[in-house]
Amino acid sequence: MSRKMLITLIVVMAAVLSGLIFVQTTMIKSASDIREEQFNRSVKNALLFVSAQLNQYEELEARSNAILQKLPLQPEMPQVFNTFPRKNPGASSLRFGITVIDQKSKSFIKEEINIDFQDSVGASISPDSSSIATLFEIQQKRRRENFQRNDSWKTHKILLEDRLIQKRIDSTFLDQILKSAIKDSEIEIEFKYAIKNANLGREKIVFGNTDYAPGRKKEFSQRLFQYDSYGSKPNYINIYFPKRSRYLLKATGISIIPTIILTAMLIGIFVYTIMVIFRQKKLSNIKNDFINNMTHELKTPISTISLASQMLQDGSITNTPTMIAHVSKVINEESKRLGFQVEKVLQMAVFNEGRLKFKFKEFDVNKMINTVVDNFELRVKNKNGTLKTNISKGSLIVKGDEVHITNVIFNLLDNAVKYSKEIPEIQISTERKNGDVIISVSDNGIGIPKEHQSNIFDRFYRVPTGNVHNVKGFGLGLSYVKKIIDSHEGEIKVESVLNKGTKFSILFPQINN
Repeated sequence: MSRKMLITLIVVMAAVLSGLIFVQTTMIKSASDIREEQFNRSVKNALLFVSAQLNQYEELEARSNAILQKLPLQPEMPQVFNTFPRKNPGASSLRFGITVIDQKSKSFIKEEINIDFQDSVGASISPDSSSIATLFEIQQKRRRENFQRNDSWKTHKILLEDRLIQKRIDSTFLDQILKSAIKDSEIEIEFKYAIKNANLGREKIVFGNTDYAPGRKKEFSQRLFQYDSYGSKPNYINIYFPKRSRYLLKATGISIIPTIILTAMLIGIFVYTIMVIFRQKKLSNIKNDFINNMTHELKTPISTISLASQMLQDGSITNTPTMIAHVSKVINEESKRLGFQVEKVLQMAVFNEGRLKFKFKEFDVNKMINTVVDNFELRVKNKNGTLKTNISKGSLIVKGDEVHITNVIFNLLDNAVKYSKEIPEIQISTERKNGDVIISVSDNGIGIPKEHQSNIFDRFYRVPTGNVHNVKGFGLGLSYVKKIIDSHEGEIKVESVLNKGTKFSILFPQINN
């Protein structure tokens, strides 16, 4: 896949994902706003209901006072029912208690009718049953007509409206109807309320919950007694819900949580896909470099062997024993070099497939280092270089595969020579630190740029040098080193300064005998 095609694909995927996230976010916000609006409307309706109930309660109180002819804050007058009380020996009276219904308010009002009689001596009307019935019907009709024209309960209502707000509202009744209204609105969370008065522009709490403190939480307010005869007073009932945000989140969470999870999974898959694409692109580039290096590495010994064989075959040189021995040595050396390169590739393939077997045993690191130095010192001296050692005293015993750990040291020394300047100066040292064994290999080579230090242990990776192949290799050496050390539960660190040198430090757990 070309770089242009890859960038186009990433841009299109990012645009589609961004659009999807925008749509999902809009839907989530819309659902949340709808739920919040429903909650607010339910609370406002509940407060309106409470306000209406308080007004109705006061209206019923006014009607009751009108029936009893009772003024606010006056004691209730006892009801009187007398039958034929005597005013004097020569006269008599009849008092009837009449109950009538107000057609407007649908309430009961009691009235009394007094009928006076003279006795039989001077009576102009004889108190017989027919005359009493006639007078009763006339008086009842008159009273009914007068009542229909009389709105005395409204006068009592005006008197009640003049009271202080704490006198107009029964706190027990308010608490009951407020809880009932909130419950009927299907809002089952804790709330706090307060009755406030805002006379002269100063708001104060008259009564309510003692711990009423909304702070920054949303506060709902409803004016009370809005239909007073001479205009409503600045009295309000305020309410807030301490756990409103959590309640709304929980209420909308059932619908939005699956959406959030799916969107997050989609984002994760998109990011992972992009990472895989870039990783594959990187591996593709590395493999291309590996193929180029392998072609170069394999072509050189093959060309040398081919040329030497041709020289022996066509007789272009004198077939003296010395010359034949020289050409044979060249062919043998190049064949070994070719076999070594092929073996390195095969060995790495076996290691990656997990078929590489280790033979763990305890051995002395110092002895192993001395053996490696003895075998490698000649190669350094051929370049007029120096190989110094700084071996700690005593034995440093570790448990591992001695053969593979020896190969690790050889690889590090080989890199130190290949990437050194004209005269290599290499130092290898061992030490015991915090119960661990540390092996260090340092050189005065060309160094590793900082931006490439984190990639040098990747398979096939080589620090870019353009088309210059002045250093041989496949980029497998340090990858092999890292895998062997990881298999031994060790650790490798690199410190490098460009054009000054590199230091590799290997840490193995020590076995204390």
